[in-house]
Amino acid sequence: MKDGSFRALARVKRLSALTLPMLKFHAGSSMSFFHPLMLMAAAVAVPVTVAAVEVQPVSLDDCLRAALQKNLDIRIAQYSPMVSRLTLNSAYWVYEPNFTAGAQQNFRASEGFAGIGQFNPDPNESWNERFDSGFSGQLPTGLNYNLTGAINRQSGIQSRFNPATGMFDREDTGFIYTPAVTMNATQPMLRNAWIDQPRLNIQVQKRNLKQSEHDLRNQVIVTATQVTLAYHDLIAARETVAVQRKALELAERSLLENKKRVEVGAMAPLDEKEAAAQVARSRADLISAERDLAIAQNGLKALIADDFAGLDDSLFEPTAQLVAIPETFSKVDSWHKGLTLRPDVLRTKLEMEKQRLQLRFTKNQLFPQLDMVGSFGLTGQDRNLGPSLGDLEARRNPNFSAGIRLTVPLTNRRARNEHQATKLRNEETILRYKQLEQTVMVEIDNAIRTADAALQRVQATEAFREYSEAALQAEEKKLENGKSTSFLVLQRQRDFTSAQSEAIRAKSDYNKALARLAQAEGFTLERYSLQLELK
Repeated sequence: MKDGSFRALARVKRLSALTLPMLKFHAGSSMSFFHPLMLMAAAVAVPVTVAAVEVQPVSLDDCLRAALQKNLDIRIAQYSPMVSRLTLNSAYWVYEPNFTAGAQQNFRASEGFAGIGQFNPDPNESWNERFDSGFSGQLPTGLNYNLTGAINRQSGIQSRFNPATGMFDREDTGFIYTPAVTMNATQPMLRNAWIDQPRLNIQVQKRNLKQSEHDLRNQVIVTATQVTLAYHDLIAARETVAVQRKALELAERSLLENKKRVEVGAMAPLDEKEAAAQVARSRADLISAERDLAIAQNGLKALIADDFAGLDDSLFEPTAQLVAIPETFSKVDSWHKGLTLRPDVLRTKLEMEKQRLQLRFTKNQLFPQLDMVGSFGLTGQDRNLGPSLGDLEARRNPNFSAGIRLTVPLTNRRARNEHQATKLRNEETILRYKQLEQTVMVEIDNAIRTADAALQRVQATEAFREYSEAALQAEEKKLENGKSTSFLVLQRQRDFTSAQSEAIRAKSDYNKALARLAQAEGFTLERYSLQLELK
């Protein structure tokens, strides 16, 4: 049904509720002949296009699972774990080997003899080409390595002075190939030995990922709780509308009966006016209840859908009835759930782990830099490339080195101050966790007390409703026998309607209190059998 049609239909309903009792009220007056004309005028004044309204029966389980798929808060929160996972994966880049390759050519020339009696180097020209490639990187143990392979080729023209001729003899030196393979490695032994910045970053990012997953779980719990509350609000609003409609029918019936008694002189006109006032009041309460029902519909739609306009023609009809099933509460069990399941508690535990990792890293930075270094290489040399490479294969010219290198900062002020600051932050995080534990226990205790009080209130309001109904029936019988007044009957009607509304609110509050208790325990997903799939 479109918006205009829905509003027009609502106007017709309100018009019929407002007009018909009024017409009945004036039926015995001198203007009763206007009754048919007024009905025709009402029909003409409100043109109505009645469209079908899609009534969708929904259970709480249907609403919760729809929210998992379409709730915008949950969909937004799902991006955080995905981003955190990519960030963690990128933190491993430091262990990826780097490949390098290059080519270089150098030329060098020097002038020859300038004159007799002056010293100058022999004139010559030299060419040097170098082709190299290699891999470098770091291992998770902190070891840094560099593997390089290179080929050098030298050529040029060598000039020598010939005293016999007094001239320079130019000689082409040809090519000389010098291939080499070299491996260098450095392994920290103290600082950066058991933890370094890359390893710290990876461990922190792992915990950041878990924290983002807990944040997503927390958002799901919050949304599931909101859906549960909205669902029970919708049931309560539906039941309240039904109560107010019955109250209006009861008031209209009393008005008709009082009108007849006034006509026969068995009742004063004032009693008829009081009954008419009761009708007007009941009608106003019904309008308010219908408004609350529409608002409850919108609240639930907004939580379980990502296209609110698409549900404009739909009306949700809860399949559940408003009942209060008694449950037993155990503070110890609830505290255990809260301290082991709540996402904010688990998130804070991960924060403490991150601080301990940081403390371990800063403590390691207090040590001096002691590195074990080593290298190994092979070289070859020949005027032809093939034989020079054969030297490498035959390992004719090996070279190696091994040693240690010690670097001691004279004050190490930066490392000492950072370590002290990290210790303070670690102590602060521990206190924050203790504070959170206390907050969780208080919240759970309050939630249990609220749920227990709500259950007792259900029992009390149900008794109030039964007594009010019995009192109304008794007062109506007394009025029929002439032993009561219309005022007392109307008062009993108001009390009965109020008792019904109180019973509805009590049942709704009890179910909502159970949902809030599950949220305080972090037990919402388990309570409603919801599965959270992390991508």
